[in-house]
Amino acid sequence: MDYLFLHRDKRTFTSERQKNLLFRAARLYWEQKYEGREPEKARKVDCELYKYVLYYLEVRQVFLDPKLSLKKLSDMIETNQTYLSNVVNRYFGCHLKELVNTYRVEYAKELLRSGKCLPEELPQRCGFLSRSAFYAAFKKVTGVSPKRYMKYEMRAQHSESINYV
Repeated sequence: MDYLFLHRDKRTFTSERQKNLLFRAARLYWEQKYEGREPEKARKVDCELYKYVLYYLEVRQVFLDPKLSLKKLSDMIETNQTYLSNVVNRYFGCHLKELVNTYRVEYAKELLRSGKCLPEELPQRCGFLSRSAFYAAFKKVTGVSPKRYMKYEMRAQHSESINYV
């Protein structure tokens, strides 16, 4: 699923409409990918948690909180930690820390592309507690360092702007 926050109008940050659009997209995605996989009752509950995880990550951008934890997110969603962890593991295919770091890195990539943030400020702006954690997560997600990523982006932008006569 695409990271919706990258394509969102900032004026509608936490609007009810934004929440409804995200829930509808998540439900449709859920039905296509997981329909018939588990008993109907468990699936409905899992789907609700799945939608709220997406809502808190994509619309509310809680991944920017450097102290976000399983306990904190489960309190926000009003569920227990074990069940939330199981849903994240089963339907996102990773543990919560990895999921949150992926969102942070995607956000960092967007900030780098837009030029709205200096590279030195990226770790703090993206919710990382340390620079080393940021670099490790960035390299794990993208396969390259932030500096090399920017070099590739600059080349791509430069090659797109060349007009051939």
